[in-house]
Amino acid sequence: MQPLSLPNQTIRLSLIRLCRNRLTQLRLTYPFFIRLRSWEYWPFWVVYAPIGVYWLWLSVKARSFFFFSAANPSILTGGLLGESKKSILDKIDTRYKPETLLIKAGTPIKTVCQLLSQKGIRLPVIAKPDVGERGWQVEKIERYEGLVDYLRQQKNDFLIQEYVDEPLEFGVFYYRLPGQVRGVVTSIVRKEFLGVRGNGYNCIEELIAQNERAILQLPALRQQWGKRLHEIPASGVEVLLVPIGNHSRGTKFMNANHLITPELTARFDEISGSIDGFYYGRYDLRCRTIADLTTGQHLKIMELNGAGAEPAHIYQPGFPILEAYRVLFHHWNLLYRISRENNRRGVRYMTLSESWQIWKQLKAKKA
Repeated sequence: MQPLSLPNQTIRLSLIRLCRNRLTQLRLTYPFFIRLRSWEYWPFWVVYAPIGVYWLWLSVKARSFFFFSAANPSILTGGLLGESKKSILDKIDTRYKPETLLIKAGTPIKTVCQLLSQKGIRLPVIAKPDVGERGWQVEKIERYEGLVDYLRQQKNDFLIQEYVDEPLEFGVFYYRLPGQVRGVVTSIVRKEFLGVRGNGYNCIEELIAQNERAILQLPALRQQWGKRLHEIPASGVEVLLVPIGNHSRGTKFMNANHLITPELTARFDEISGSIDGFYYGRYDLRCRTIADLTTGQHLKIMELNGAGAEPAHIYQPGFPILEAYRVLFHHWNLLYRISRENNRRGVRYMTLSESWQIWKQLKAKKA
């Protein structure tokens, strides 16, 4: 048998190299490997394991596993778990929040429409559970049929919120020590919604396959978009895939701490000062321009998260995990200090029996 000629050997090596490159590409774009490479996608319990150890140490010092419940005395559990979004929104100045309705489970669609009409709320709207976290069941509803479907699916009370049609979305983390008038803004995250840009020849699903962040959302996108994923957007056209600014829904979080100024902090001192019993948490808001963060114009707060909030700028792609832990440990120490001071001033910690009842209620809501 004659040995392979040089051209045949070259072809063979090229095919082997092509196969290896293809296998490498498949491995790199497989969801498991995408998550493995980027800690921002790791499971919550993995990332927070060291924080759990620190929480135990702080609990020993505070002599309560639930010391965090005293951080924000006017919010259930301090805002770590089980709190009502509507009850928190009710504490915020009306200038800074969109119209929001609390809809009881089982309310007829006719009654819901009447309530929306009375408040002057028109489609599209944002619907979300009154008690929930991490983007669970949050939807943008643009048509009457979508509202009917959402209403049918809900077994628990939920909110219908006026859609804030402003281009910028931020998360602003703020804290203030009890007894002090001025607080500190420690984190600003700018949110970039999940989307793809058309090139004139690839369909939306093919464009998703070229975007690691979108690949992780593909099962949900197939369910939501259906046959529309086969549409081919024109070159340069931006296709918004998910209009919800939540990391678990594919939103990219970008570090915007460079926007922190004394003037911006003063604005959030003013907003926070009118909220009785609030000392620690993150505002999720939308606005028209960056200047609105300072002036307060065209600024609407969709949610205020308490003790369970994170300084979300750490989830920027490529953010060093050791630096992220430094930030998280610092904020848990702040949470401890605020809670201890409020406790010293007469705010009691949540008891074990109270926490157990809240936990059972949450499990029942998600069953």
